[in-house]
Amino acid sequence: MVDLSWPAVSQEPRAWAPTHGAVGLTRRERLAASQTSYDAAVVAEIAVLTPALPADVTAEAEDAVAELARFDESMGRDVLPYSAVLLRGESIASSDIEHITSSARNISLAEVTRDESTGYASLVAANVRAMRRAIDVAIAPDVAGVLTLHEELMRHDPRHEAGAFRAEQVWIGGHDSTPVGAHFIPPHHERIAAAMDDLARFARRTDLSRMAQLALTHAQFATIHPFTDGNGRTGRALMHVMLRESGLVQHGVVPVSAGLLTDTRGYHEALDAYRDGDPEPIVRLFTASSLKAVTNASRLVTEVREIRQSWDARVRARKGSTTWRIADLLLRYPLVTARTLHDHLGTSPTNAPRAIAPLLEAGVVRSGRHYASRSAYWWSPEITDAVDDFAVRAGRRHL
Repeated sequence: MVDLSWPAVSQEPRAWAPTHGAVGLTRRERLAASQTSYDAAVVAEIAVLTPALPADVTAEAEDAVAELARFDESMGRDVLPYSAVLLRGESIASSDIEHITSSARNISLAEVTRDESTGYASLVAANVRAMRRAIDVAIAPDVAGVLTLHEELMRHDPRHEAGAFRAEQVWIGGHDSTPVGAHFIPPHHERIAAAMDDLARFARRTDLSRMAQLALTHAQFATIHPFTDGNGRTGRALMHVMLRESGLVQHGVVPVSAGLLTDTRGYHEALDAYRDGDPEPIVRLFTASSLKAVTNASRLVTEVREIRQSWDARVRARKGSTTWRIADLLLRYPLVTARTLHDHLGTSPTNAPRAIAPLLEAGVVRSGRHYASRSAYWWSPEITDAVDDFAVRAGRRHL
């Protein structure tokens, strides 16, 4: 089943109703806006194809797969308590590729309060929930699984229909008023269902190199662009579903998106090459990104482990007390409320301030108050700073 030339994206003409009277356009844009047709992409079926990659690309990809497996094994044996912190770092990096940026503290606050008015923070918090669902729930890399992931990501966005394929043409780049002249025009919405069914069959094969399958599934998904928004985040959540389904990742999360963030220009160039029929750049990029992600994640785990160990010498509390249980909970939830403590530890809301007082006195946590509900919360600046530093190391993030 080896295919010697991965198929390039083809084009088909589609009718377009021109926009008249648009203002603020250059002469070139007015000419484009007057066109009555455009060329939309047509993706080839790939369900039974196998890329013919150079031997060195395949060897490097297998090395990266081995590194991912070793890191995941260490997660299960040694650093499983820190998987939630890695999940937040991965969610931040995944969103940051699309310039959806917020601090770890604000994201954690949006998580625990479910405040939908916190802008980018609430969007990344939704990404955290979708990532956790991808990891903890038996979602399969099929059409139903993709729709479930998108619904998790977009359910609170009234501008887009969550969990449903788009029913309109979209385009990337160019002008808002017309697809003519856009950088890339994904397939017409009439073709999405068939294209996604074909992709799902490719994603569930067991005879392919895991890294190549992951990279090509991602590139094909990005090319189909099945939703009006949230395509990048859904596609990257799908990577974690595939990693779990393949057995490569069983214990936690490997922040592959954080590796992709180190070279966003290369990421977009690799997608363009894929659409031209060259799968090698996207496979090379995923290979390099996975190795960078493991390095960055290992550093985050080390930092969080050392932070937690430092608390043992600073906090004055009885061994086995609720205070220490809260300290451990902060590794999963760097920001907590009385409701968080009640839900996870069974702590009475009235007793929460007393239990957390030793952590406040030791400088382990700081206190704040949610502007809308006026409810109190406490967060660990050391943990949120470590997650922010992780995202900064991953790429261009500015807080």
